[in-house]
Amino acid sequence: MTTPFRNEDIAPFIALATAEGWICGEWELKFLLQSFPQGCLVKRDGSEVLGYVTSLRHAESGWIGNLLVAPQHRRRGIGVELMHGAIDALLHAGVKTVWLTASAKGVDLYRKLGFVTIDSINRWVGEGGVVRTPFSAAPIDRSVIGKVDAYGWGDRREALLQVTSSRGRVFCGDSSFLCTQHWEGGMQVGPWGALGDEQAAVLFELALCSTAEPIFLDVPAGNVAAASLLARKGFSIRGNNTLMYLGAVPAYHPQGVYALASMGSMG
Repeated sequence: MTTPFRNEDIAPFIALATAEGWICGEWELKFLLQSFPQGCLVKRDGSEVLGYVTSLRHAESGWIGNLLVAPQHRRRGIGVELMHGAIDALLHAGVKTVWLTASAKGVDLYRKLGFVTIDSINRWVGEGGVVRTPFSAAPIDRSVIGKVDAYGWGDRREALLQVTSSRGRVFCGDSSFLCTQHWEGGMQVGPWGALGDEQAAVLFELALCSTAEPIFLDVPAGNVAAASLLARKGFSIRGNNTLMYLGAVPAYHPQGVYALASMGSMG
């Protein structure tokens, strides 16, 4: 039986996730536990934690992330049990579409649960530029950010946009936005959305001018303009996951999504 993910579970989860090579932080888990606690679950055996899963509800969609089972307890059905718990929580909350990104090892499991492949997500890595004072972006406009993001994902995701945009810098255009988030070891670009390739390129140049650190971002393969821009800037692909959904077919427009808001766990 699964039980709620508690604050005291955060530290051991991060330790296990770090050992798996994941990028995640305490702020992320606290946000998820506050936003959608009924979809954040743990499988326990007495005092021992066997596995974890988190999920987040948006307006009409949700995202499942952080499915992680301790290595010594894998292949025992624990991941399936945790997934059913998260899916049930989201559907009971009224979502129509459930999203996730799957590693190569997880695709078959998610297909058996009814998830369908819609795209793939590439992890791009590169270097920041020479830090300088760049030309100005438009003032931050939350309505623009929400509108552009909703075009890409087919749903309103205000809470996610608010928490991720508060972690670094935000650049805006007339119909584009880009957020940067600082992590140990580099800077993440994302969420990043635009309704035009030129505006996306302008904001990315601003982001490059804001740091000399390594930069990483998760980009839908369906956005060919993003791939072309990143390649021109010397970025390269270092990993790949599969983007999948369950339920109603989403109004997904990858050409409007230049980078995800999180490194796989929240969309």
